[in-house]
Amino acid sequence: MKIADIRVYERDLGTSRPYSIAYKTVTEVKNVFVEIELDNGIVGIGSCNPSEKVVGENVDQALTHLQKADFGYLRGERISRFESLLKQTRTQFEQWPGSHAAVDIALHDVFTKYLKISLGEYFGLAHKSLPTSITIGIKSVAETLEEATEYWGAGFRYLKVKTGLSPEEDAERVLKINEKYPEATIRVDANQGYSADDLSLFVQKVQGVDLDLIEQPFPVDQMTADAKGLEENVSKFLVADESLKNPADALGLIKNVPNCKIFNIKLMKSGGLTNAGEIAAIANRANVKLMWGCNDESAISITAAMHLAFSYPHTQYIDLDGSLDLISDIVDPGFIIEDGIMEPIGGMGLGVSFQ
Repeated sequence: MKIADIRVYERDLGTSRPYSIAYKTVTEVKNVFVEIELDNGIVGIGSCNPSEKVVGENVDQALTHLQKADFGYLRGERISRFESLLKQTRTQFEQWPGSHAAVDIALHDVFTKYLKISLGEYFGLAHKSLPTSITIGIKSVAETLEEATEYWGAGFRYLKVKTGLSPEEDAERVLKINEKYPEATIRVDANQGYSADDLSLFVQKVQGVDLDLIEQPFPVDQMTADAKGLEENVSKFLVADESLKNPADALGLIKNVPNCKIFNIKLMKSGGLTNAGEIAAIANRANVKLMWGCNDESAISITAAMHLAFSYPHTQYIDLDGSLDLISDIVDPGFIIEDGIMEPIGGMGLGVSFQ
């Protein structure tokens, strides 16, 4: 079977819950979609919503890159040359992680549909299900508690709190959640908003809270220096997020930030499933735990990340809530979430279905 057509388009999926993080406020959720169709009518789909601040590409740029791309290396090629097509895709889009992710995911989807298996079967599932956290943006204490109450009532027991503006105010919000829901496990994402002193102060103030981890507290260019002097009771929470974009970054973190023992892999940073899998393999060799995160994304790329995350035994954390507040999507997801527990629904390829 040969690749007959490649289609690229953009949609604003909207968000029912605008929110703020340390460096921006999110009010819209535009995604770019790539469809790869075989000559027998099988269609694979991929999507992307990269962050320009993190990877140097935004969704509008990704649309331009993909619309202008020369897909001659795909059209007319047999899908059985899958591995070669992945390598050529990486060469074509190595400077543009979001664009790369959309094509990479679409290739994985159409290939596994061609094989008549799920993407999870292709990777080899090590987990049947995992609890996902759900995210609360930077808000007032009252708004934070209101949102936490909503999520707790929906069954989520892992609550992620965006921080990074003030360690004292951030700690107050976390403490108030813990006071109201002492059984909740709390994750924190500082989005590069802290210094080493800020982080130590925050950890000191939230002692007694069931704190799981703290994502990327330090600016990327300060990660090595700020992490170096941390005491173990602080560094044990440390997660590399924006500092981890590709396999080379993974190797650098293992060498230069050895007290960072959790890597947050996102398809929008890595450039899709191929590079993300290489990062995960490197982490496994170094006994680094895996967290899988996301941006505000279509259920397409969220489902893709879930399948890959579930294939690694050292995946301990997932934060794949990026499609839950979308006003619309072009597919129904390839997963279900019940009481905060995420699991695939089966089906061929990603398992998503067009609406």
